[in-house]
Amino acid sequence: MKTYLRILIASSLLVFGLSAQTSTTATSTSTAAKKQKSTSTSKKAAFTPTANASAADIAAAKASGQVWVNTSSKAYHKSTSKYYGATKAGKFMSEADAQKAGYHLAKD
Repeated sequence: MKTYLRILIASSLLVFGLSAQTSTTATSTSTAAKKQKSTSTSKKAAFTPTANASAADIAAAKASGQVWVNTSSKAYHKSTSKYYGATKAGKFMSEADAQKAGYHLAKD
């Protein structure tokens, strides 16, 4: 099957005035690019949260026992979570208020 495809590609390239050498180089280049792409997509970078609340706000919220509510995912994070005060969209509130508002405890 591969031989047939190479012959087909080479003959179509000849029709357009390109050489068969260009075809094999392009094929090997695209194969290498596919391998590199599949390798890079299989390795996911670890998420490093960045504080979206100020350090003073985080300290005050921890002292008062508040949780960080992620308004995008509808989950809340306790003060021991690495996402506490660090999701893109969120705010501090009491755990009871978070549960009343329909938020659930995050699985982290």
